[in-house]
Amino acid sequence: MKRLLLGFVAVVTLTGCGVSAQQEMEMGAQTAQEINSQIPLVRDPEINRYINVLGDSLARVADNRGIDYTFYVVDAPEVNAFAVPGGYVYVNRGLIERTRNMSQLAGVLGHEIGHVVLRHSVQQMEQMQQAQVGVTLACILTSICQSQAGQAAINVGGTALFAKFSRDDEREADQQAVTTTVRAGINPNGIPEMFEILLAERSRNPGAVDSWFSTHPLEEDRIAQTRAMISKIDPAVLRTLTTDTQGYQTFKRRVQALPASPRTR
Repeated sequence: MKRLLLGFVAVVTLTGCGVSAQQEMEMGAQTAQEINSQIPLVRDPEINRYINVLGDSLARVADNRGIDYTFYVVDAPEVNAFAVPGGYVYVNRGLIERTRNMSQLAGVLGHEIGHVVLRHSVQQMEQMQQAQVGVTLACILTSICQSQAGQAAINVGGTALFAKFSRDDEREADQQAVTTTVRAGINPNGIPEMFEILLAERSRNPGAVDSWFSTHPLEEDRIAQTRAMISKIDPAVLRTLTTDTQGYQTFKRRVQALPASPRTR
């Protein structure tokens, strides 16, 4: 974990205030390399093939900057997903296991792609450069991050590596996800449906979704906002969009059949 954070701080420190597209890709590659050395990833080739095929179908209609996206399934039971600048997207198996159909996972991936396209993650790195590097160093050099509050801010096992997204960032990424899923031929109703699943689980078992809510502000108004966006789409178009496939259900069963996730280091 210390190596991951030190590498992350080094990347942020070197980038300064302005980040070009090329710098973003270099930053993302270095950060992803550090992340992948520290968190448990699912290595099953069929699972990785499917998540990348689905993710690519979304990324290619969302981002025209020539970035090659890579999608990973994190072997962690917590519900979360996050994106690194340069097109590296991570989704926990705990989130996949809670989906009911393909459109719900596609909505999550579209949302995370939106954070990359809109450069929210880059902006967070710049903010950390200005205001939070000291906090990150304190986490490395002291035991502060062993507290519950600290673990909510910086968590291993495929959870929060960046600061909490603002409500404006989340709304913009939601709007991007709606547009992206429709362009990819996928029903955008999976987006508010996933929100409803997460809110319902927070009522029943809040510990299972703490990591998601620590980084993704989510209240009932986001459900209403995404449904309002979707209501503006021609119903005839919506009827042509895909909600689920047999391939997705096979993928989900394969994820559910994996051995229990390793304990967080």
